[in-house]
Amino acid sequence: MNVKIDGRRKINSNVAVPSDKSISHRSIMIGSLAKGVTEIENFLFSDDCLATINCFKNLGTDIEIRNDKIIVKGNDFNLFAPKQILDCQNSGTTTRLLLGILSTQEFESILTGDSSLKKRPMKRVTLPLSQMGAEFEFLEKEDFLPIKVKGSKKLKPIEYTLPIPSAQVKSALIFASLRAEGKSVIKESPKSRDHTELMLKHAGANIKSWEEDGVYTVEILPSQVSSIKIKIPSDISSAAFFIVLALICEGSSVVIENCILNPTRTGIIDVLKQMGADIRIEDVENRNGELVGKIIARSSNLKGIKVDKNDIPRIIDEIPILAVAAAFAEGKTTIDNASELRVKESDRIKTTVQMLKSFGADCYELEDGLEIIGSREKLKSAVVNSYKDHRIAMAASIMACAVEGESTILDAECASISFPNFYDILFSSTKKI
Repeated sequence: MNVKIDGRRKINSNVAVPSDKSISHRSIMIGSLAKGVTEIENFLFSDDCLATINCFKNLGTDIEIRNDKIIVKGNDFNLFAPKQILDCQNSGTTTRLLLGILSTQEFESILTGDSSLKKRPMKRVTLPLSQMGAEFEFLEKEDFLPIKVKGSKKLKPIEYTLPIPSAQVKSALIFASLRAEGKSVIKESPKSRDHTELMLKHAGANIKSWEEDGVYTVEILPSQVSSIKIKIPSDISSAAFFIVLALICEGSSVVIENCILNPTRTGIIDVLKQMGADIRIEDVENRNGELVGKIIARSSNLKGIKVDKNDIPRIIDEIPILAVAAAFAEGKTTIDNASELRVKESDRIKTTVQMLKSFGADCYELEDGLEIIGSREKLKSAVVNSYKDHRIAMAASIMACAVEGESTILDAECASISFPNFYDILFSSTKKI
């Protein structure tokens, strides 16, 4: 599906963005491993999160949608051998966290995914899990899906420092450590998102975490997981698109309520504020360890900055839309230390640069990032390849709203991977200037 967008638009409204994708994934996983019944409200029914539901159904978990709630009947870590290959579709989170969970099960299973997911490396997860006693076999190409997994009920504990901060790798190791025969210690620097730790603590797992001298440490003891009730807040990664839309479009403002404000996720807010963005946070509350509140953003004169390398893990998913903001800023913005972008749904360094260049932006690819020279007066409408990457498609759509003329986003349907009704909201909440 290609989408045409007539530019020079503005927004002045409240926007209800989708529920948080990271927390939606983890709520199904933790509910499946818990003892008892977990109730989930405000779940994100996106392609990625539905892949997680389908995988756990195939592992024997009873998952029911009832009156806008999801009811998960936990198996207390006793999953069942699947009768078919587990298809993770496009979801790296589903795959990598599931590798950790399946490491605790004695049966064999096979994980696969779509053509994009098959290009994403998996040894970063399988190597430390192998040290714990799980067995993995790459069935077609070393380091990539499909993978055969055979776990163990007698995993060894691990002390492991992540070479690159990664919430997915960290979470996989945490899940495996819950069934290891002793204390595991996982370290990373800087800290990546910590939803797994917070949700497992809420579910009664024996987990401690702390940060000292820039090093984040998680200590896990073998634990049972109890059922929980959870209401999932809105996703700041999805909110970022409409925040930037308001910042770069003349006479615009947007309000986003019930949004996750976990400090490991608000890097996009902090970086945009460094660029001069008019963003306010209000009505903050603590909901089961997660901060939630209201975000208000207004049109702003942005300036280019050098993004601090310590902010990169906190903005890794938002870099394509941050790059759009940088294209409308005055001066140069440099984003480096972001080599992780090379192995996302697309090579997001390359595809972000290509997307910006399509609109006429001055933008250059670095080995581990990109450099953007703000040039609002040079920007023009374009036909843009999304590379079937949801974040590229949505970032391009926001940029198309701010430039003069009609733009076309190719293969725009991929937005449904994380934001199923993105285009409905985009067109209903904006109007021509």
